[in-house]
Amino acid sequence: MLDVENLENYRENNRIEAKEALGGLPESIWETYSAFANAEGGIILLGVEELPDKSLHALDILDPLWLLEDFFTVLTDPTRVSANILTPEDTRIHTVEGKTIISITVPAADSSQRPVYIGDDPYRGSYRRCGEGDFRIPKEEVDAMLAERSDFHAL
Repeated sequence: MLDVENLENYRENNRIEAKEALGGLPESIWETYSAFANAEGGIILLGVEELPDKSLHALDILDPLWLLEDFFTVLTDPTRVSANILTPEDTRIHTVEGKTIISITVPAADSSQRPVYIGDDPYRGSYRRCGEGDFRIPKEEVDAMLAERSDFHAL
């Protein structure tokens, strides 16, 4: 569990990603969602910036409920994301030093749901986390994940 009161002690890594999200949901949130779901899981922080020294700093999300509603609207659209592996309990609104941030805890997807991908093409929309970045999964790994799924028919 992330101790948001000590946010400055954390760094982005293979299990934590900070996104400013002051203008709404950043498009890159979906790559991170896919990457965490296809690996060991992780926490997406909205309303948080990474400073030059790599420390994390709370900004202030003005309408966190609207942002979460927008997030779940996209998440439950099968044309945008292949699987919703979250529940509302996986999201939390926090106040840090008087500023509102959101944490989204993405669990690792079950092998029957992998790969979790963006859009309608698992080969173009599947990501995995490596360090601080989200990277497209190679075709061979996507094929292996798809082979484990019982509900998927080869493209």
